[in-house]
Amino acid sequence: MTIRVLLADDQALLRSAFRVLVDSEPDMEVVGEASDGAEAVRLAREERADVVLMDIRMPGTDGLAATRMISADPGLVHVRVVMLTTFEVDEYVVQSLRAGASGFLGKGSEPDELLSAIRVAAGGEALLSPAATKGLIARFLAQGDGADEDRDPARAERLEALTGREREVLVQVAGGLSNDEIAERLEVSPLTVKTHVNRAMAKLGARDRAQLVVIAYESGLVRPRVD
Repeated sequence: MTIRVLLADDQALLRSAFRVLVDSEPDMEVVGEASDGAEAVRLAREERADVVLMDIRMPGTDGLAATRMISADPGLVHVRVVMLTTFEVDEYVVQSLRAGASGFLGKGSEPDELLSAIRVAAGGEALLSPAATKGLIARFLAQGDGADEDRDPARAERLEALTGREREVLVQVAGGLSNDEIAERLEVSPLTVKTHVNRAMAKLGARDRAQLVVIAYESGLVRPRVD
């Protein structure tokens, strides 16, 4: 299946470079280009995009607002947003994850990393490495001293619907581990892990793994580690 990619960036030169790169791959194609967030939302609907490469900072409707609009649209539930940012550790990145983005990628990433990110996002995975989870999610998402009053009680209540094993898998997902890595750590099969992840997503109303990470931190299931 060909991955339909939408490019959203106010810099035409960057869009052109991304288009050449994406269109060079046999399993993906660029179906549209947008210079602002509003246009990105419109094209995501019209072109039935699978993945949107979204710049965070754009004039008019920015990438953050556009991501919220895409996530709130039932007709775009299949669309995955990958945020493009100049700096990997950026407060706006966490806001984008809360808004529904599947992850983020630095504009200085290598071509292979960008292509891999598109495939990962299209597959429903989160673009959150263990290092990024520790250095960014823990820094901004779980602000405060770790006290219970800093947590979202509504999120915590929703965790009660999970089984013990699903909660255990959620903790590992929040650590940035892949299904294979979780399977090895818990001594189960990757398919079993995938099943638990999918059930947790359904029970918690999460769009993808990135949303599971957000829920794990905001509920207090996972606490930030300060080294």
